[in-house]
Order: sequence, then C-alpha cells, then structure tokens
Amino acid sequence: MDGFSVFIVVVALAVVVWLLMRNRSRTAKRMEEAAGTAAGSDLSVSKDLFGAETGQLAPVREFHVHDIEARVTFDVPLSDEDDEVLNQLLVDQAIEVVREKRHELPIDMVEVVVAFAGKPSAREVGRHELPTAGELPPPSPTAALSFSNIAHDPFAAPFDDETDHSVRYDTKSTVPADELGPIYEELKVPGSLDRGLRATGVDPKTLSGPDLVLALLRMFGYSVSEQAHPGSYMTLKDGHSTYILTDAYEEGGHPELGEDVIRRFVADFSSSGADRGMLISDRYSPFMIHEIEGNQPKLRFITRERVQTFVDSMALG
Repeated sequence: MDGFSVFIVVVALAVVVWLLMRNRSRTAKRMEEAAGTAAGSDLSVSKDLFGAETGQLAPVREFHVHDIEARVTFDVPLSDEDDEVLNQLLVDQAIEVVREKRHELPIDMVEVVVAFAGKPSAREVGRHELPTAGELPPPSPTAALSFSNIAHDPFAAPFDDETDHSVRYDTKSTVPADELGPIYEELKVPGSLDRGLRATGVDPKTLSGPDLVLALLRMFGYSVSEQAHPGSYMTLKDGHSTYILTDAYEEGGHPELGEDVIRRFVADFSSSGADRGMLISDRYSPFMIHEIEGNQPKLRFITRERVQTFVDSMALG
C-alpha cells in the first residue's frame, strides 16, 4: 500500500471516529436537556404510559371542594381486589394535591380529604380527617412514587459481566405454531410492581411486553425519550444511557423474533452513541441471540420467555 492509500485510510478512520463522537455528544446533550423525565421535556411517548412524573403525584383527573370535603380523583386503574396499601398511598397523595391547591383555592373550611380512583368509573378509596379545619398534616414519606433511589438498579442486572446469560435466561428451541396471546396472561407481576404501575396511572393488564418494561423503567426513575425510528427509545439514569428497540407482536404475526429486527437493533445501537442496548419483544427469541450477547456484552435481549425472569428481578418485596 503506497503512502497516498495509507493517508486515505487514516482520513476515513478519523471521519468515522469523529461521527461516532459527535453522535454520542448529541445524545448526551439531548438527555441532559430532558430535565430528568421524558414528560418534563415533552418527549413522553404516551400520556397514559408516562402520565406521572417520577417522584411526583399520581395523575389527577379531578379536584374540587364540596362542603367540608376536599375530593381528589386520580386517573389510576384499580385491580379487582381491594389494595389497602395502594389506597393509603393515594390518600397520602390526595393530601399533597390539596397542599398544592391551597395556594389557589381556600381550604380553611376543609375538614376531610377524600381520595377517589378507578377507570372508567371512580370510587372512594380512603379519607383522612384533619386535626383542625384547614390544617394539613406533614408530608408523608409514602407520598412519592419514585423508586429511583433504591440501592440496587434492577435494570443493570442483564448487563452484569459476571452474569451467565445462557443459564439466567431461557431460549425457545421451538415456537408454537398458533398465535400468541396477551403476554400478561403468562406473567406473574409481583404485587409491589403491580401497585407501583397502577399508582402511576398504568394498568399492567393492558400493556404489551415492551410497554410493560418501559413503564417499569419510568417508574424506577429512568428518563425515556422517543427516537426517530418507530419503536425506539433512549433512556438515561445515573449517567448511563441505554438504547432500546421494541418489537410488539401483532395478531397473525410470526411468534419468533425475526433476524431482520435483530440486525436492525445491532446496527442502530452501533450508531446511537448509547452505553448499552436492549431489544424488548413480545416474541420468542432464536438461538442466534446467545452468540450476539456473548460477543457483544453491551447488548441484551428481553424476549417473551425472558420477561418473567426480568420482572422478578425488579420485585421490591
């Protein structure tokens, strides 16, 4: 190779490095501007999915004062069975709503704070009698919804270099010929996670696998911003960015994750500038993902047969 050819190769490599660094810088800048949450930066994907900001109150549907009662109705789905813990959480948050509203509306005559929740129709879930009319109690430590300060980040586990993913996760050798049903019918969501999701306005029974994981990410304090390609997202927490590609199963579709989707994920991650990448799918995974995960430890696949283990790792007890 002559000197000119060497020069061309060096220039080409320099351009590639510069493009990658520029993309990473732009990604970091976008995430810094996200103000901690996707909703705070108008980047939220769905009002229903990301209705409440991390660490803030459950989404409020209605507030009004009736006689001596301050009534707060939350846009929160309830399970068929009464959940006393969730009810108390909503009562605590109703008090915080009244605390915010007292700057706008007089509450001197309020003696009781009443919390309502439920979709589509709401019902009373609890009430709190004030010691003195208009006097609110100190904020309850249970009023915040954020799990972002928990000691262990459950989403870091799939990227642990010491984890043997061939043992931790299953991979289907064969896939069923019939159509796949809703993934929630196959999952056992721990009560703590189910409660947390409902408190943010999300009904776990209505979510696909990818939407469930995204909602959990949001609940645990990750900022989630939608990217240019449909079904792709960038998340950020504690300075670590994760590129996510989602693949939802549609009725009549093939039950196994396609190689074209896998190739797109690998290529998109390479150009994303993210620290790590995750593909989340309602479908079953082919064996080829083991080779990819073995060769590229920054990439992980959370497919249908792996979602339960992934959800279990996030249980708060």
